[in-house]
Amino acid sequence: MDNYIVSARKYRPATFKDVVGQKALTTTLKHAIENNKLAHAYLFCGPRGVGKTSCARIFAKTINCLNPTADGEACNECESCKAFNEQRSYNIHELDAASNNSVDDIRQLIEQVRIPPQIGRYKVFIIDEVHMLSSQAFNAFLKTLEEPPHHALFILATTEKHKVLPTILSRCQTYDFSRITISDIVEHLQYVASRENIKAEPEALNVIAQKADGGMRDALSLFDQAANYTNGNITYQAIIENLNVLDYDYFFRMTDFILNGNIRGALLLLNEILNKGFDGQNIISGLTSHFRDLLVCQDEETIVLFEVGSSIKEKYKDMAKRCPENVLFKALELANNCDLNYKASRNKRLLLELTLIQICQLNKHSEEEKKKTIIEPISTAQEVANNAPTPVAKQQTEKTVVTHVPTNIQNPVTHNLTQPTVPPATKRAARPPMGGTSLKDLGVKKKTIAGDSVSTSAVMPEQNNNFTETELINAWDNLANSIEEKVFLKNTMLNCKPKLLDNFYFEIAVHNPPQQEELINSAIDILSVLRNKLGNSHIQMKVRVQETNEKHLAYTAAEKLDLLMTINPTLGKLKNEFDLRVD
Repeated sequence: MDNYIVSARKYRPATFKDVVGQKALTTTLKHAIENNKLAHAYLFCGPRGVGKTSCARIFAKTINCLNPTADGEACNECESCKAFNEQRSYNIHELDAASNNSVDDIRQLIEQVRIPPQIGRYKVFIIDEVHMLSSQAFNAFLKTLEEPPHHALFILATTEKHKVLPTILSRCQTYDFSRITISDIVEHLQYVASRENIKAEPEALNVIAQKADGGMRDALSLFDQAANYTNGNITYQAIIENLNVLDYDYFFRMTDFILNGNIRGALLLLNEILNKGFDGQNIISGLTSHFRDLLVCQDEETIVLFEVGSSIKEKYKDMAKRCPENVLFKALELANNCDLNYKASRNKRLLLELTLIQICQLNKHSEEEKKKTIIEPISTAQEVANNAPTPVAKQQTEKTVVTHVPTNIQNPVTHNLTQPTVPPATKRAARPPMGGTSLKDLGVKKKTIAGDSVSTSAVMPEQNNNFTETELINAWDNLANSIEEKVFLKNTMLNCKPKLLDNFYFEIAVHNPPQQEELINSAIDILSVLRNKLGNSHIQMKVRVQETNEKHLAYTAAEKLDLLMTINPTLGKLKNEFDLRVD
C-alpha cells in the first residue's frame, strides 16, 4: 500500500512559479540569480505557512543548478537538481535552531562552512527558526555571518523578526513575506481539489481560507481534514460542522433582530449559539467582522475589501442596503469594546448580553434623533390662499445650547413657530408626539362660534398690533398662572421672563436644557395664546440656555446678601430700616 502524504507536503512548491501569494519576492530572487548579484546572507521573515522555508530551498536549489532555464528556474535534470530532489545533496544544509540553539551547534556549522561544495557553486546553509538561537550562539555566529567564504551562503528564516539581534539583521538582506490572500488560497485549493478528484463548493473553500488566517500550510491541513470528513465531497454545511465555524446565517439573523430592535430574539439567538459550544469571544469577534463586512459592502469602491464567494457577497450587499451607516459605526464600536473587555470580565455572558441590548437599541435611537425637536414652518391662511411661501428670515426661532465658551452660541438650530392655519372644513393635522402641552393644559378654554367648538389656535385674521415689553410680560405671566397640570412648564414661565426684540421677536433665557425642551415642545400653543391676547399674528419666540458665566456665584457674606436682596427686595428695606451690617 502506498504511503499517504498530506497535501501540505505533497503540493509543496518545487519552483518559484509554484509559490502562492509571494510574487514580488520570488521575482526579486529570480532577478538576483539571473544577474549574478547574490548576497552572502538572507533573512526570510513572516507568518507561519506562507512559504519561507520553501522559498529558501528553491533558492538554494536554483543557484546550484547547472543548467537553469531562461526564466530563472531550476532545470530538475542536472546532477545537482536530482541530488536535491532525492534529498542527498551535500551542498544544502538545514539546521533547526529550535532544537540546535547552543554554541556547540553553531561551532559545528562553522566548521562545515569551510568545506567547499562538491557539485555546484555554493554551499547553502538554511537556519530555520533562527530567533530561537541563544545569545551566545548569535555572538559566535556573527563573524562568520559577516565574512563567510565566497562559496558559502546563509538563509535565515524566522516568524519573529523582533527577537533576532540587530547585529544579525544588519548583516542580512531582509525579505518580509506577507499573509496569503483569501482569493489566492481559494484558487490553490481548487487546483489541489481538481488534482485529487475532490468536489468542493467555492463557499466551503472560502471558509477554509478564512480559517487559515493567511497560511497556506494551515489551509491545506484543513482541506485534508474536510476531505476526510466529507469523503471527497466538501460542502459548505459540512465545513461549518467539521471546523466548528459560525455560519453566516447566524450573523444575518442577528442583524435582522438588531435592525428591528428585537432584544428578546437577539438574546435567544445568542443562547442558541452558546449551547452549540461556540466560545463567547469567537461570537463577538465574528459579529464585529460581520459589521465591518456590511460597512464595506455599502460602497462599490470599498466592496473590493470583502473577499468571499459571489453568492455570499450578494447577500451581504442586500443586507448592507438596510443598515444605516451610523448604526454600523456605533455597533462596531460597541462590539469591539466588548471584544477588548471580554477576557477581563468575570461575567462574560452578561457582558455579551449587555452589548447586544445596546446594539439592538441603536436603530431605535437613530430614528428618534431624526424626529427630535424639529418644528416645520406652517403657512398662515393668507399665504395658503396666495400659494406663496413664508419668508424664513422673519419667522425663525432659535434653539441654542451654549456649553463651554461664554457668549458664543454654537450650532444654532432654528425652529419656525408660526401660527398654524387650518381651513374651516379641514381637520387639523396631528402634532408629532413630542410631549408638548395642549391648550387645555394651559388652562385656555375653547370659544364657541355658531354652535361649533373652535380652539384658540384656529384660523384668525392677519393682525399686526404693536405692544410693549410690559404688555408681553403681563400676558406671559397671566398665561403661566392659568396653567394647572403642567407644573414644570408653569414654574419655568414664572422664573424666566421674555425680553422683547425686533420684528415682534422675544427671547426666553432658561436655566437648563430641560426647561428649553419644555418651552420648545409647548411653543405652538404658547404662541397661539400670546398672539390672540396681544393681537399680533407675527409674534415669534427664541429659547436659549443661559450661559454658565452669566450666573455670578456668591462666595462672601456680603455677596450672598446682595444676591438675596436681588431676589427679594424686601430684605433691602429690612436692612436699611434696622441698619443691619454684615461682619
